[in-house]
Amino acid sequence: MRPAHLTFWWLWLILATIATLNPSLLIYWQIGGIILLLSALIDAWRVWRLPNLKIKRQVANSLALGVWSEVTLTLFNPTNRQYSLEVFDDYPITSDLQGQPQTIIISPATTVKMQYRIRPQQRGAIDFAGVHLLHLSSWGFWKFYRYIKLKSSIRIYPNFATMTKYALFAAENRLGQLGIRQIQRRGEGLEFHQLREYRTGDMLRQLDWNATARYKKLISKEYQDERDQQIIFLIDCGQRMLTQDGILSHFDHCLNAILLLSYVALKQGDALGLMTFSGEERWLAPRKGMNTVNTVLNTVYDLQPSTHTSDYLHAANQLLIKQRKRALVILISNLRDEDNDELLPALQLLRKKHLVLLASLQERVLAEVLEQPVYDLEDALRYTATLSYLQQRQQAHNSLKKHGIVYLDTIPDQLPIKIINRYLDIKRSGIL
Repeated sequence: MRPAHLTFWWLWLILATIATLNPSLLIYWQIGGIILLLSALIDAWRVWRLPNLKIKRQVANSLALGVWSEVTLTLFNPTNRQYSLEVFDDYPITSDLQGQPQTIIISPATTVKMQYRIRPQQRGAIDFAGVHLLHLSSWGFWKFYRYIKLKSSIRIYPNFATMTKYALFAAENRLGQLGIRQIQRRGEGLEFHQLREYRTGDMLRQLDWNATARYKKLISKEYQDERDQQIIFLIDCGQRMLTQDGILSHFDHCLNAILLLSYVALKQGDALGLMTFSGEERWLAPRKGMNTVNTVLNTVYDLQPSTHTSDYLHAANQLLIKQRKRALVILISNLRDEDNDELLPALQLLRKKHLVLLASLQERVLAEVLEQPVYDLEDALRYTATLSYLQQRQQAHNSLKKHGIVYLDTIPDQLPIKIINRYLDIKRSGIL
């Protein structure tokens, strides 16, 4: 408890000064002091005896990383007195905050709702611990502090908003707005789907001559992309993935891309799995069905990058032991030219059984440096060093391509769309 306003006490001190100068007023100062003290004590006793408010917190069980979400506190005043108080919800400190603290007045036997917003900045399980209340006493002498324990546990997942947007655009046939290439084909593919009547534009090799003779009209074979293939994400949890790009780390961008591609691959009828390395090691064997998206979410939502050096060769050996059937292995990392000595043998080992797609994340700041004007020697040195680094990086990437590695180099924001387009290209080419 602490004084709410010092006006009363300053007034009493002013009267004390006056009484010192004029002793005849001393009795009035003493009476005023007694009245002030009694009033303050009564006011403190009244606010101390107030029963706790009944509080409920409404927040989703799972939130998306980096996305603003609403939290609602419902406060009920069960007494016949009016409450005037400041409210501060004990939110997770790993989140950004908007709308707290708030000052509210609750009439007797009344319910009031208070809303604020949080934006989680770290994945995993987080807790709301309780609610801080600062009551203003009825006569305004005191502010009385109370803490009401109110625990809520929630999970922070990778950003699934992009997946929702993809599903919506796919339903409305507007995937081009996301940057996803849709190649319109008539009947071409790898796996037989059905027979149908000939349409203008069908190629001669699609004609089924036996069916044509039987039905006395041209009949074409229609194919679809091959289904029941297996996709394995090989996720680097090493120190390079700690790099920040905006409000998210490269590792968070990686998980966002995995989530979106998981949805796309499962929609295509493929089986999906993942393995992590150079940190906490987790393995999810390939499985089909849209419920696998939830399995992927629950497998990686609390996964964090480590400070370990990425061990690509160990990861390749472990994956070959766990995954016997041929699969598309998608390795996502943040590569440097010095990684080639260890990375190339690991990729060549994987290519003996699997098709490997290597996606490397590039820091956005590199492109920004090259776009800035050069005014002085320091700017020139920064520009030259950045250009030299990018040239070395490109040489390392060209070396990987010469060894038959399917390669993708991109800034983190563009990773989800680029990796989906490359996956669809692989499906259509039939190289898997």
